[in-house]
Amino acid sequence: MLTKLKKMPRSVNHVASRAKRKRILKLTRGYYGARKNVWTVAKNTWEKGLTYAYRDRKNKKRNFRGLWIQRINAAARLEGLSYSKLMGAIHKAGIEMNRKVLADLAMNQPEAFKAVVAKVK
Repeated sequence: MLTKLKKMPRSVNHVASRAKRKRILKLTRGYYGARKNVWTVAKNTWEKGLTYAYRDRKNKKRNFRGLWIQRINAAARLEGLSYSKLMGAIHKAGIEMNRKVLADLAMNQPEAFKAVVAKVK
């Protein structure tokens, strides 16, 4: 004798899925318009933001290196040298000093930067 089989209700972990949505909507507070309160828009915006954050952590390093080079170049030209000539002379003299430190010296301690330039001239 065949009996009609009853199906069990579909199990959805609503506690977890609601918590996930709440967590992401909390992270998108302060965004403009639907980006802060419509689930799919907010999720897409938040994910795109993570992509930008990853990319820009790399770009930040690139930008700072450019800034240091500009500062060293400006200070070197006050001493009558170009950036490339100064860096070549520093490497030839065997001075182990990176661009970050040189730029800091050029900005905040011009006397120390002049001493470095005098040593390599």
